[in-house]
Amino acid sequence: MATPHNEAATGEIAKTVLMPGDPLRAKFLAMTYLEDAKQFNNVRNMFGYTGSYKGKEVSIMGSGMGMPSIGIYSHELYSQYGVENIIRIGTCGSFKKHVHLRDIIIVQGCCTDSNFAYQFELPGVYSAISDYGLLEKAVALAKEKNVNYHVGNILSSDIFYHADKNSPEKWASMGCLGVEMESYALFATAAYLNKRALTLLTVSDSLVSKEETTPEEREKSFTAMMEIALEIA
Repeated sequence: MATPHNEAATGEIAKTVLMPGDPLRAKFLAMTYLEDAKQFNNVRNMFGYTGSYKGKEVSIMGSGMGMPSIGIYSHELYSQYGVENIIRIGTCGSFKKHVHLRDIIIVQGCCTDSNFAYQFELPGVYSAISDYGLLEKAVALAKEKNVNYHVGNILSSDIFYHADKNSPEKWASMGCLGVEMESYALFATAAYLNKRALTLLTVSDSLVSKEETTPEEREKSFTAMMEIALEIA
C-alpha cells in the first residue's frame, strides 16, 4: 500500500502519529521513548517509526518544512493509512514579550499568508483550528507537569526570510503568539478529511528579545512538549 512518499505497508502505522518537522527529531523520539520501535519509512529520508508508549501503539514521522510538505504527508496518512490523529510537535518563533524561549504554545488556531485553502474553493477565508478534545488533554497535562505554556493563535507562514521587516509586529498586533510554517495545512487537511489534529510548539527563538536555541537543542532537548504529545496519543 505504498504511496509516492511513504513505503509503509498496511497496518504498520498507528492511529495516532506524532509529527516533528525534522526527521532526525522523529528518529530521536522513537529511539528515546518507544518500545520495540520499527522503522516503516525511509523514502526521501523522511523517517517514520511505530512502537509502543506505556502500552499504546504510537507512530512518529517527520513532516518536512512548510505547508506543501506537511500537506502531502498528512493527507497520505489520513487518507491511505487510516490515521485518525496527527499531533505536530514543532518549534516556533515568539512574537510576544511574555512568550519566552522554551515555553510551549498549544495551538488553538492559525492565521496564514498561504493560499493552501484555495483548493477547497470556499467563498471566503477559512479559519484553521485544532481539535478541541486533543487541545483540552494537552492543557490538562501541561498544568499537571507545571510547564510554562500558552494557548492561542499563531501564524503559519510560507515565508521564512520575509521582505517586510514589520510583518511580525503586524501579526502580533492581531494577537498571534508566534510563527511557524506547517499547522494551517495540517488543520485544514484534517478538517477536509474529517480527522483530528493538534500542534504543540516549543519556542526556539524570540523575534522580540532575539534570543535563540541551537540546532542540537531543537532536535533533542524539547522533551516536555514531546512527553505531553506522547501522553495524549
